[in-house]
This record gives sequence, structure tokens and C-alpha cells, in this order.
Amino acid sequence: MKINFVSLFPELIAPYFENSILKRAVDNGFIEVRFVNPRDFTTDKHNRADLPLIGGGAGMLMMSQPIVDSLKSISSESHTIAVSPVGKKFNQRDAIRLSKIDEITLLSGRYEGFDERVIENHVDEVFSIGDFILTGGELASLTIADAVSRNVDGVLGNSSSLQGESFENFLLEAPNFAKPVEFEGGGVPSEYLNGNHKKIESLRLELAERKTQFFRPDLYREYLVYKKGRDEK
Repeated sequence: MKINFVSLFPELIAPYFENSILKRAVDNGFIEVRFVNPRDFTTDKHNRADLPLIGGGAGMLMMSQPIVDSLKSISSESHTIAVSPVGKKFNQRDAIRLSKIDEITLLSGRYEGFDERVIENHVDEVFSIGDFILTGGELASLTIADAVSRNVDGVLGNSSSLQGESFENFLLEAPNFAKPVEFEGGGVPSEYLNGNHKKIESLRLELAERKTQFFRPDLYREYLVYKKGRDEK
């Protein structure tokens, strides 16, 4: 998979691919990363990439021309994604879906974001990572890239690592434990120790349901609808 980042500050993103799992993914050719800086395409004599808002208002807006020319320098087959607080909230199902695409481009905003015409004419999807405002879109783009990359075949090495994760079938992941069995006065469920995998999986499902109901009642309601539909088939 190829991932393009269009950003005024690619140096904020690049180090994340220089260590750990994603570095190995790049070294082994499972993902390819490219950075495109709109400043390299500006025709402004002062190398500016932002302008005041038409109609007034605080802040500056990224200029359309450098962004559009940046996108034109990338394959027309690339699936272009803008990150913005106004977008659809990104989720695990999106990460899995996007991991099947050969090439994606992540457009990171700065200042007051993008001219709306850039989104209307050159972007395939708009995603938000939450109901809050960041100083720039680089963290949001990187978050999406990480979530997508780990679902690309070969990136995690062991594909079973993807099984039973949070948000699969609308459930949070069940509690996990590592040795020692006793720690700070707490133990682990006895079923985890008896080697009966059927009982372990049954308990994990029960604990995942309880955890989701407690921490994410909104997600639990979706799970109940999903479960009802599954049971009726």
C-alpha cells in the first residue's frame, strides 16, 4: 500500500515511520510513504501558503492552488482523504476498508483549514478523529495512517493479532492479563488458567459485553442491534 501525506509540516509525520512496526512495514515493502509539501508548489513570490478569509474572520486559510497542484502531482488513482473536525468520525471499519485500497492520500490542514472548493472538487472522503480541535491535521492524518497500515496484510506479521480487537462486531476488547497471575492483590479469572479454550472464549465474550456496556453504552446499543440481526439469520 502507498500512503501520501500532503502537509506543510511533513517533518512532524516522518519520524513515526522510523521506528517499530511501521518502520519494518516500510523496510519490508508492505507500505510505502511519500510526503508532498504544498509550499513546493506555491507561485507566490514570498512562498506563502495561506491567505485571509474572504468575507473576513479570524485566522488564515490554506491557499487552494498549492494544495491542488500538490494533489495533481500524485497519482489520479489515489483515494484522497481530508482530515477535518467537520468530517465523518473515523472508525475501525473505515480502517479495514481503506487498508484494501492500493493508494491513499491524506490531506492535512493548517490555520483555518481548506478552501471548501478543494474538498468539493478534489477529495473523496472527509474524516474527523473526534470532536475537538487540533493545531493542525498532521496528528489526525497520522492516526488514520497508523490504523489503516496495521490492517494491511503482512504489517503485523501475525495476522491473528487482528482478531478479537476492540470494535470488532461493535464490542470493546475483553480484558487481557500477563504473568504474574497474582499482582498487587489482584488475580485473573480462573477460567483463563484451566486451558479450556471454549470456556475462555465464552468468558471473553461476556467480559467484552460488560466492558462495552460500561465504557461505551452507545457502542453497546449498536452491538445489541447487530446481535439481534445475527441471531435472526
